[in-house]
Amino acid sequence: MSGDLPEAYDDEKGPLRRCAVTREQGQPALMIRFVVSPSGVVVPDLDARLPGRGIWLSARRDVIEQARKRGVFPRAARCQVTVPDDLSAQVEAGLHRRMVELLGLARRAGQSISGFMKVREWVTQRRAAVIVHASDGSGDELGRLVSGARNLPVVEALSTEDLAKVFGRERVVNAALAAGVLASRLCCENKRFSGVADGGSRVRRTFPADGCEQAGQ
Repeated sequence: MSGDLPEAYDDEKGPLRRCAVTREQGQPALMIRFVVSPSGVVVPDLDARLPGRGIWLSARRDVIEQARKRGVFPRAARCQVTVPDDLSAQVEAGLHRRMVELLGLARRAGQSISGFMKVREWVTQRRAAVIVHASDGSGDELGRLVSGARNLPVVEALSTEDLAKVFGRERVVNAALAAGVLASRLCCENKRFSGVADGGSRVRRTFPADGCEQAGQ
């Protein structure tokens, strides 16, 4: 690391943030912000709203691990800090929880439906901005569901159990969200989760690079 590393965290102004490990710039919505708690512990700030000096990292598990092992956090914070061994797991769990919450908000707002036939109808009518297919669902079923659709973002980070809890049903494999802020946010969270998820098996399909913006249209 170069000696000028703290310059990346001076005021957090402007449209982009710089990763403390890769030094690459990116959109804040697609990166992970960390802060130091009053007790000196590094904590994820997934909403990017907590007070204090922000330490930004690319949303990748290997980047978080590099930052944890190479002393990036104390150098960026300019003080001694405690970095939890399970920091990557904390980020993964937090992003997963946020995705479940966003889907629940969409359901309560009348912006999301579930069930193969209903979702397929939305797809054919071009009402679906994002498809949510259970991580333990069938790839063949997903293919039938999105047949004929072009560049339709697909989120596969939530299990049938997760979806069932959101929609209050015994089993849910497929859901869809209408275009809007919640759909856009879900896509962004899915992209962050995809980079941080351990093993990657829970996220089998990526969505278009512009999925965050596309889903909000």
